[in-house]
Amino acid sequence: MTTIPRWEHLEHGADIGVRGYGSNLAEAFIQAALSLSSVVTDLDKIDPGESVTVECEAPEFDLLLLDWLNEIVYQMATRNMLFGRFEVQILGHHLQARLFGEVTDQAKHQPAVEIKGATFTELKVYQTGAGEWVAQCIIDV
Repeated sequence: MTTIPRWEHLEHGADIGVRGYGSNLAEAFIQAALSLSSVVTDLDKIDPGESVTVECEAPEFDLLLLDWLNEIVYQMATRNMLFGRFEVQILGHHLQARLFGEVTDQAKHQPAVEIKGATFTELKVYQTGAGEWVAQCIIDV
């Protein structure tokens, strides 16, 4: 089976879920990050001209996903940026990444919501029987 990297949103009451799929763990984390960013704005509106480097480490992949998504939310909030492209390397339970984006422009990006953070609700990282990786959780908006 060939995995096509993709993302989707999960309906969840007043909040929203993000889910990424990939042929490997890093690809699934990238797709979950794209899903996260698309909650705020259309990804095509984000110019990936600036980059930010981040690192996360956690004892389990579920917690690594939570830390990864919350690191993106933190960078969005403290730098007033939106990110539309991601490069991720995962070695063991250590994640190194570059986030590519630009400073938020209210008129251009028309942000739909402010993300408060990733939650433990429906937090799962797993590999399907067909070998596809899935990374998901509910985002507090």
